[in-house]
Amino acid sequence: MQTCLLLDLYELTMAQSYLIYKRNAFATFDLFVRGLPENRTYLVACGLEDALNYIKGLRFSREDLEYLKRQKIFSADFLNYLMRFRFKGDIWAIPEGTIFFANEPIIRVTASIIEAQIIESFLLNTINLQTMIASKASRVVQAAKARGVYDFSLRRTHGASAGIKVPRASFLAGFSGTSCVLAGKLYKIPITGTMAHSYVMSFKHELDSFLAYSNTFPARTILLVDTYDTKKGIENAIRIGLYLKAIKYRLRGIRLDSGDIAVLSKLARRQLDRAGLDYVKIFASGNLDEFRIKELLAKGAQVDNFGVGTNMGTSVDAPSLDVIYKISEVSNENGDFLPTMKLSKGKVNYPGRKQVFRIQDKRGRFTKDILGLEKEKIKGKPLLIKVVEEGRVIYRLPSLEKIRISVKNNLSKFPEAMREIYSRYEYPVIISPQLKKLRRTLASQLEKRQ
Repeated sequence: MQTCLLLDLYELTMAQSYLIYKRNAFATFDLFVRGLPENRTYLVACGLEDALNYIKGLRFSREDLEYLKRQKIFSADFLNYLMRFRFKGDIWAIPEGTIFFANEPIIRVTASIIEAQIIESFLLNTINLQTMIASKASRVVQAAKARGVYDFSLRRTHGASAGIKVPRASFLAGFSGTSCVLAGKLYKIPITGTMAHSYVMSFKHELDSFLAYSNTFPARTILLVDTYDTKKGIENAIRIGLYLKAIKYRLRGIRLDSGDIAVLSKLARRQLDRAGLDYVKIFASGNLDEFRIKELLAKGAQVDNFGVGTNMGTSVDAPSLDVIYKISEVSNENGDFLPTMKLSKGKVNYPGRKQVFRIQDKRGRFTKDILGLEKEKIKGKPLLIKVVEEGRVIYRLPSLEKIRISVKNNLSKFPEAMREIYSRYEYPVIISPQLKKLRRTLASQLEKRQ
């Protein structure tokens, strides 16, 4: 899909005016999340790979320009500018999989003000969806406590694009696989699936459906046992398990999709073990998320793997992030960058070119972040790294598997309280004295200027 017109109209109208009045102006913009959603103590950065691929291929085609011409809004001079348009600026970003917090820049763009403005909406759209999902999925993984978690969200995600981005974001955050075959192909994610209730209902007897499926896939049979009476479904699954065992195969699992999963899983575990099928795994699905999984495990549910769909794939309790893209400095007629910021009540941002410094103790555990000016000498690991230089992508994208490992290792270095599902813990993000001083001074100057 061509993405150059995946922007808001005001980015183009501003760009045309910039071309007349600020053709040579440069600016720095920060993309960050203003505040964490309820029940979130951290976020997982995701979407950088798509953002960089967008920058590489950003071109306005002849058809795009013809469409814009027909709107009778834009000048010939501006359309000629777009015909030759290429992003030539610099971008700094925190790598995918990095844990971050409110008001910390995820992406920093320094470019001509036209270029920086034109890429705004794509960056916001991409980072919002994928970071939102990765953050929700990470909480699901934490709640499952080392049990397998699988993405079953395709039929409920908001459109085809989200249908393949959700599996990537959730796998990055620690999920074990997805039901979406296209995502499996594109991102080399393990694919998984069992059967639907319609399959069971298409046979005269439940046992007939189980037998047909196990004969078709003797090495990978997982049986859905709650189409009719779940207790009888478990008994029928045990019969199939013993049949497969007799012909030198193993029943891989049964799936519970409704009812009192805590009670039914305990019953299933007892009966499977009693039948000598202690290796058969119990899967659970059906409106699950981190809250429901925590509740089930607290009740002693005997579940080995969870299939998580709607609630994760739409991040149902926090379906969007307060992700914004704000200008923090702009060049003057001499080419010098001057810090700037917004003064609107409740929406004041931090000016200047900034960096996030992560502080570790002697044991390697993260203790706090410091948001400061880029050139400040602060002891700590800088999170923002240069990924685009003069329009050229210089960052070597890691594999999805490497990012996945990084997320796990990263999270383990934060306080355990931060990873709790209902945690009130707030990780310290400190504003450096120099950045505080700049903000105070600039606020006073801007008020006088207005």
